[in-house]
Amino acid sequence: MDKVVETNVNTGGTIRIADEVVSIIAGLAATEVDGISAMSGGLAGGIAEILGKKNFAKGVKVEVGEREAAVDLYIIVEYGVRIPDVALTVQENVKKAIENMTGLNVVEVNVHVQGVGFPEDNKVEDTRVR
Repeated sequence: MDKVVETNVNTGGTIRIADEVVSIIAGLAATEVDGISAMSGGLAGGIAEILGKKNFAKGVKVEVGEREAAVDLYIIVEYGVRIPDVALTVQENVKKAIENMTGLNVVEVNVHVQGVGFPEDNKVEDTRVR
């Protein structure tokens, strides 16, 4: 079962945020950045997609405490982009999204570049004479 962050509110109630919610926010914020080809989800993410389920938390690992969160992102960048620039933009976008939407303090966003994606539209065709 997912861990749930519970926050007391001045009105006397509580707010509960599941780890999976933070993962989904991080995944969506990362994929919004230009230069990201895909998220790298490993075997479990690939099986879920084969079964037709869209996993927005694919390629995201979060550790959520009472007031803070740490995020690890596993990404595939587009060929031709400057990787440090894309990674920095991803870090900033993910941190901002999580902090704005959950109120948690994001202490670190680690970006792990797992590969380079090539555009399918620009495949070099075989031009040999047959």
